[in-house]
Amino acid sequence: MRIFRDLPALSAYAADLFVESAAQAIADRGRFLVALSGGTTPIALYGLLTRRPIDWTHVHVFWGDERCVPVEDPGNNYGQARGTLLNQVPIPSRNIHRVKSELDPPEAARDYAHVLKRFAAPPLAWPRFDLVLLGMGEDGHVASLFPGSPPEVAEPVIAVAANYQQRPANRVTLTPPVLNAARQVLFLVSGQSKSGTLASVLKGDYQPLELPAQRIQPADGKVTWLVDAGAAGKL
Repeated sequence: MRIFRDLPALSAYAADLFVESAAQAIADRGRFLVALSGGTTPIALYGLLTRRPIDWTHVHVFWGDERCVPVEDPGNNYGQARGTLLNQVPIPSRNIHRVKSELDPPEAARDYAHVLKRFAAPPLAWPRFDLVLLGMGEDGHVASLFPGSPPEVAEPVIAVAANYQQRPANRVTLTPPVLNAARQVLFLVSGQSKSGTLASVLKGDYQPLELPAQRIQPADGKVTWLVDAGAAGKL
Protein backbone atom coordinates (compact mmCIF):
# COMPACT_ATOMS: atom_id res chain seq x y z
CA MET A 1 0.00 0.00 0.00
CA ARG A 2 1.11 3.52 -0.79
CA ILE A 3 -0.44 6.67 0.65
CA PHE A 4 -0.47 9.95 -1.30
CA ARG A 5 -1.27 13.48 -0.24
CA ASP A 6 -4.06 13.83 -2.79
CA LEU A 7 -5.72 12.31 -5.84
CA PRO A 8 -3.43 14.03 -8.42
CA ALA A 9 -0.34 12.51 -6.78
CA LEU A 10 -2.04 9.13 -6.58
CA SER A 11 -3.04 9.33 -10.25
CA ALA A 12 0.48 10.21 -11.38
CA TYR A 13 1.90 7.18 -9.59
CA ALA A 14 -0.85 4.97 -11.04
CA ALA A 15 0.00 6.22 -14.53
CA ASP A 16 3.63 5.22 -14.00
CA LEU A 17 2.57 1.72 -12.93
CA PHE A 18 0.24 1.43 -15.92
CA VAL A 19 3.02 2.35 -18.35
CA GLU A 20 5.47 -0.06 -16.73
CA SER A 21 2.95 -2.90 -16.70
CA ALA A 22 2.07 -2.34 -20.35
CA ALA A 23 5.69 -2.26 -21.48
CA GLN A 24 6.53 -5.44 -19.55
CA ALA A 25 3.50 -7.36 -20.80
CA ILE A 26 4.11 -6.39 -24.43
CA ALA A 27 7.78 -7.35 -24.14
CA ASP A 28 6.97 -10.69 -22.50
CA ARG A 29 3.77 -11.77 -24.24
CA GLY A 30 3.20 -9.42 -27.17
CA ARG A 31 0.09 -7.77 -25.77
CA PHE A 32 -1.23 -5.98 -22.70
CA LEU A 33 -4.62 -7.02 -21.33
CA VAL A 34 -6.09 -4.42 -18.98
CA ALA A 35 -9.47 -4.15 -17.27
CA LEU A 36 -10.52 -0.58 -16.60
CA SER A 37 -12.66 0.77 -13.77
CA GLY A 38 -15.51 3.25 -13.78
CA GLY A 39 -16.38 5.95 -11.27
CA THR A 40 -14.80 9.33 -10.69
CA THR A 41 -11.48 8.26 -9.14
CA PRO A 42 -9.74 6.99 -12.32
CA ILE A 43 -10.70 9.94 -14.52
CA ALA A 44 -7.51 11.86 -13.70
CA LEU A 45 -5.47 8.73 -14.42
CA TYR A 46 -7.10 8.32 -17.82
CA GLY A 47 -6.25 11.90 -18.70
CA LEU A 48 -2.60 11.35 -17.79
CA LEU A 49 -2.41 8.19 -19.89
CA THR A 50 -3.27 10.13 -23.04
CA ARG A 51 0.14 11.80 -22.74
CA ARG A 52 2.25 8.77 -21.79
CA PRO A 53 4.39 6.64 -24.14
CA ILE A 54 2.31 3.48 -24.57
CA ASP A 55 2.23 1.14 -27.58
CA TRP A 56 -1.55 1.24 -27.91
CA THR A 57 -1.55 -1.06 -30.93
CA HIS A 58 -0.79 -3.94 -28.55
CA VAL A 59 -3.16 -2.89 -25.74
CA HIS A 60 -6.49 -4.69 -25.29
CA VAL A 61 -8.99 -2.89 -23.07
CA PHE A 62 -11.77 -4.56 -21.07
CA TRP A 63 -13.95 -3.46 -18.15
CA GLY A 64 -14.36 -4.87 -14.66
CA ASP A 65 -18.05 -4.00 -14.65
CA GLU A 66 -20.62 -2.02 -16.56
CA ARG A 67 -23.99 -0.41 -16.07
CA CYS A 68 -26.59 -1.57 -18.56
CA VAL A 69 -27.40 1.91 -19.77
CA PRO A 70 -26.80 3.60 -23.14
CA VAL A 71 -23.20 4.44 -23.99
CA GLU A 72 -24.10 8.14 -23.91
CA ASP A 73 -25.34 7.88 -20.32
CA PRO A 74 -22.89 9.51 -17.83
CA GLY A 75 -22.96 6.30 -15.79
CA ASN A 76 -21.66 4.11 -18.62
CA ASN A 77 -18.09 3.07 -17.84
CA TYR A 78 -17.12 2.46 -21.45
CA GLY A 79 -18.57 5.82 -22.46
CA GLN A 80 -16.56 7.54 -19.73
CA ALA A 81 -13.31 5.88 -20.79
CA ARG A 82 -14.04 6.59 -24.45
CA GLY A 83 -14.36 10.31 -23.78
CA THR A 84 -11.43 10.68 -21.38
CA LEU A 85 -8.94 8.20 -22.85
CA LEU A 86 -9.75 5.97 -25.78
CA ASN A 87 -10.72 8.69 -28.25
CA GLN A 88 -7.46 10.48 -27.44
CA VAL A 89 -5.01 7.64 -28.18
CA PRO A 90 -4.22 5.51 -31.26
CA ILE A 91 -5.77 2.27 -30.02
CA PRO A 92 -7.35 0.11 -32.77
CA SER A 93 -11.10 -0.24 -32.38
CA ARG A 94 -10.73 -4.04 -32.54
CA ASN A 95 -8.72 -3.85 -29.31
CA ILE A 96 -11.61 -2.31 -27.34
CA HIS A 97 -13.80 -4.96 -25.76
CA ARG A 98 -16.78 -3.26 -24.17
CA VAL A 99 -19.74 -4.84 -22.45
CA LYS A 100 -22.78 -4.56 -24.71
CA SER A 101 -24.70 -2.40 -22.28
CA GLU A 102 -27.64 -2.08 -24.66
CA LEU A 103 -28.54 -5.70 -23.84
CA ASP A 104 -30.36 -6.80 -20.72
CA PRO A 105 -27.93 -7.82 -17.94
CA PRO A 106 -28.17 -11.64 -18.28
CA GLU A 107 -27.67 -11.47 -22.04
CA ALA A 108 -24.85 -8.94 -21.71
CA ALA A 109 -23.15 -11.20 -19.15
CA ARG A 110 -23.34 -14.22 -21.46
CA ASP A 111 -21.99 -12.18 -24.37
CA TYR A 112 -19.08 -10.84 -22.33
CA ALA A 113 -18.18 -14.32 -21.09
CA HIS A 114 -17.77 -15.31 -24.76
CA VAL A 115 -15.55 -12.27 -25.34
CA LEU A 116 -13.33 -13.25 -22.42
CA LYS A 117 -13.08 -16.81 -23.68
CA ARG A 118 -11.43 -15.59 -26.88
CA PHE A 119 -8.54 -14.36 -24.73
CA ALA A 120 -8.53 -17.30 -22.33
CA ALA A 121 -5.38 -18.59 -20.68
CA PRO A 122 -6.04 -22.39 -20.63
CA PRO A 123 -7.10 -24.21 -18.56
CA LEU A 124 -9.03 -21.08 -17.57
CA ALA A 125 -12.05 -19.96 -19.58
CA TRP A 126 -10.99 -16.34 -19.17
CA PRO A 127 -7.79 -14.31 -19.62
CA ARG A 128 -5.09 -13.64 -17.07
CA PHE A 129 -5.28 -9.87 -17.11
CA ASP A 130 -1.94 -8.14 -16.90
CA LEU A 131 -3.54 -5.31 -14.94
CA VAL A 132 -6.94 -4.82 -13.33
CA LEU A 133 -7.92 -1.36 -12.11
CA LEU A 134 -10.43 -1.37 -9.27
CA GLY A 135 -12.06 1.18 -7.04
CA MET A 136 -13.85 0.58 -3.76
CA GLY A 137 -17.23 1.95 -2.72
CA GLU A 138 -18.06 3.39 0.66
CA ASP A 139 -19.81 0.11 1.45
CA GLY A 140 -16.79 -2.00 0.44
CA HIS A 141 -18.13 -3.07 -2.94
CA VAL A 142 -15.70 -3.66 -5.76
CA ALA A 143 -16.59 -3.76 -9.47
CA SER A 144 -20.32 -4.57 -9.08
CA LEU A 145 -19.85 -7.13 -6.32
CA PHE A 146 -22.01 -5.65 -3.58
CA PRO A 147 -22.34 -6.55 0.11
CA GLY A 148 -24.62 -9.53 0.53
CA SER A 149 -23.86 -10.99 -2.90
CA PRO A 150 -22.57 -14.59 -2.91
CA PRO A 151 -18.81 -14.61 -2.25
CA GLU A 152 -18.33 -17.88 -4.15
CA VAL A 153 -19.30 -17.95 -7.83
CA ALA A 154 -18.06 -20.10 -10.68
CA GLU A 155 -19.15 -17.95 -13.62
CA PRO A 156 -16.64 -15.42 -14.99
CA VAL A 157 -19.33 -12.77 -15.61
CA ILE A 158 -22.64 -12.33 -13.81
CA ALA A 159 -25.63 -10.04 -14.09
CA VAL A 160 -26.35 -7.86 -11.06
CA ALA A 161 -29.75 -6.47 -10.14
CA ALA A 162 -29.69 -4.55 -6.85
CA ASN A 163 -30.36 -1.20 -5.25
CA TYR A 164 -27.28 0.91 -4.63
CA GLN A 165 -27.50 4.25 -2.83
CA GLN A 166 -31.29 4.22 -3.29
CA ARG A 167 -30.92 3.67 -7.03
CA PRO A 168 -31.68 0.51 -9.01
CA ALA A 169 -28.52 -1.04 -10.41
CA ASN A 170 -28.72 -3.24 -13.49
CA ARG A 171 -25.14 -4.21 -14.16
CA VAL A 172 -22.68 -6.79 -15.40
CA THR A 173 -19.53 -7.59 -13.47
CA LEU A 174 -16.46 -9.75 -13.59
CA THR A 175 -16.27 -12.15 -10.67
CA PRO A 176 -13.53 -13.09 -8.19
CA PRO A 177 -12.24 -16.07 -10.25
CA VAL A 178 -11.38 -13.68 -13.09
CA LEU A 179 -10.13 -10.82 -10.92
CA ASN A 180 -8.02 -13.16 -8.82
CA ALA A 181 -6.38 -14.65 -11.91
CA ALA A 182 -4.81 -11.25 -12.73
CA ARG A 183 -1.09 -10.69 -12.65
CA GLN A 184 -1.58 -7.33 -10.99
CA VAL A 185 -4.57 -5.66 -9.31
CA LEU A 186 -4.39 -1.95 -8.65
CA PHE A 187 -6.89 -0.45 -6.20
CA LEU A 188 -7.42 3.32 -6.42
CA VAL A 189 -9.19 4.66 -3.32
CA SER A 190 -9.80 8.33 -2.66
CA GLY A 191 -11.82 10.31 -0.13
CA GLN A 192 -12.36 10.53 3.61
CA SER A 193 -15.80 8.95 3.31
CA LYS A 194 -14.12 5.62 2.54
CA SER A 195 -11.62 5.70 5.41
CA GLY A 196 -13.62 3.56 7.84
CA THR A 197 -14.42 0.92 5.26
CA LEU A 198 -10.84 0.83 4.01
CA ALA A 199 -9.58 0.25 7.55
CA SER A 200 -12.06 -2.61 7.97
CA VAL A 201 -11.08 -4.18 4.65
CA LEU A 202 -7.34 -4.05 5.30
CA LYS A 203 -7.10 -4.36 9.09
CA GLY A 204 -10.38 -5.89 10.23
CA ASP A 205 -11.71 -9.43 10.35
CA TYR A 206 -12.23 -11.32 7.11
CA GLN A 207 -15.87 -10.71 6.20
CA PRO A 208 -16.19 -11.29 2.44
CA LEU A 209 -19.99 -11.28 2.57
CA GLU A 210 -20.09 -7.78 4.07
CA LEU A 211 -16.87 -6.45 2.51
CA PRO A 212 -16.55 -7.70 -1.08
CA ALA A 213 -13.20 -5.94 -1.54
CA GLN A 214 -11.72 -8.62 0.72
CA ARG A 215 -12.58 -11.22 -1.93
CA ILE A 216 -9.83 -9.90 -4.19
CA GLN A 217 -6.81 -12.02 -3.32
CA PRO A 218 -4.93 -13.20 -6.43
CA ALA A 219 -3.36 -16.62 -5.99
CA ASP A 220 -0.43 -15.80 -8.27
CA GLY A 221 -0.49 -12.04 -8.62
CA LYS A 222 0.12 -8.78 -6.83
CA VAL A 223 -2.37 -6.42 -5.19
CA THR A 224 -1.35 -2.79 -4.77
CA TRP A 225 -3.47 -0.28 -2.86
CA LEU A 226 -3.00 3.38 -3.82
CA VAL A 227 -4.90 5.58 -1.38
CA ASP A 228 -4.98 9.29 -0.69
CA ALA A 229 -4.59 10.85 2.75
CA GLY A 230 -8.34 11.16 3.25
CA ALA A 231 -9.03 7.50 2.58
CA ALA A 232 -6.06 6.47 4.75
CA GLY A 233 -7.21 8.54 7.74
CA LYS A 234 -8.27 5.56 9.89
CA LEU A 235 -5.50 3.12 9.05
